[in-house]
Amino acid sequence: MTNAPQPVPVAADLVQRAAGVIAARHRGDLAGAEELLASFASEQARTLGFYLLADLALGLVCQQSGQSLDDLVQELTLLVAGAAPPPPA
Repeated sequence: MTNAPQPVPVAADLVQRAAGVIAARHRGDLAGAEELLASFASEQARTLGFYLLADLALGLVCQQSGQSLDDLVQELTLLVAGAAPPPPA
């Protein structure tokens, strides 16, 4: 079981925006997703928000599934490799 780090209050806003981008895209609101992406103050802030969101999400999946983080990452790596288009020739 993984204890994912809890975001500090300043970073919590970044995480919520990153989650909002994904939720907006999921419901087909591309304009809303773009607007939220543009609301990040910098590329560094956007990267931090999505990193923290991924870290928290992976920790939650590990906690719910009982998988180790290493096993989950290995499974995700295989899924991504299988879904990726072949590199251009």
